[in-house]
Amino acid sequence: MAGRVDIRDLSFGYTDKAEDIIFSGIRFSLEPGEVFCLLGPNGSGKSTLLKCISRVLTPASGSVAIDGENLNTMSPAKIAGKLGYVPQSLVSAFPFTVEEIVVMGRASRISMISSPSKQDRDKAWESMEKIGIDHLARRPCNRLSGGEWQLVLIARALTQSPRVLLLDEPTSHLDLGNQVKILEKVGSLSRDGITIIMASHFPDHAFLHADQVGILKNRSMAVSGKPDQVLTEEVLFSTYGIRIRVIEVLDGIDRKICVPVLKMNESRGENP
Repeated sequence: MAGRVDIRDLSFGYTDKAEDIIFSGIRFSLEPGEVFCLLGPNGSGKSTLLKCISRVLTPASGSVAIDGENLNTMSPAKIAGKLGYVPQSLVSAFPFTVEEIVVMGRASRISMISSPSKQDRDKAWESMEKIGIDHLARRPCNRLSGGEWQLVLIARALTQSPRVLLLDEPTSHLDLGNQVKILEKVGSLSRDGITIIMASHFPDHAFLHADQVGILKNRSMAVSGKPDQVLTEEVLFSTYGIRIRVIEVLDGIDRKICVPVLKMNESRGENP
């Protein structure tokens, strides 16, 4: 099965000055179908790291390989066939239909003077059906909810049949119901064999679907490994600067959850 990811000593800075380094020495590997949840405080470089992995930004050093092939040696079109990238925020200035937006994911296969072929449109429909939004195909994108729009962007990324999918905070600004829908799609895609690297603000997301989790902080991957081993109360306090209880919930749920402890509860002597 294709989709193995090997990231070795990845570093990035906007200039050569030491104080401008965003991160350095990033290393981790994923087997096909695994989910890696990337956590860290605001400004730690999560989005920048995903852009470097996808080659939207050029790393200062290090390498990213998919199935043993180094992305540094690939053309943008070839990278697009291996790796799909869903940015944190993307808006359309024009009321394109959902189908038109999804077809745009085939851009690397369409020349500047050509129109989408039947194969391109078939792949778009296949992606929409896979994500469960084919019923929205004719709807203008400016009439979508936040959750629907996020699913459209994921479907667009899938039109190239990538082996690896990068998701930059896919549940940001979504209500709880839409967050769950997106996370369910993440689980479904990983079960289909797609390797996923997902940046998130929420440690709970790692307990839901991630095989591995990494915390980006102080310009490096401070800690990484299996969620149960990495996401301790001590590590979470060090990462976010607040007390967070890690509680195991049974009764058919059978997973851990993260519960922030409010200072006013502590002052009242309450025991969350």
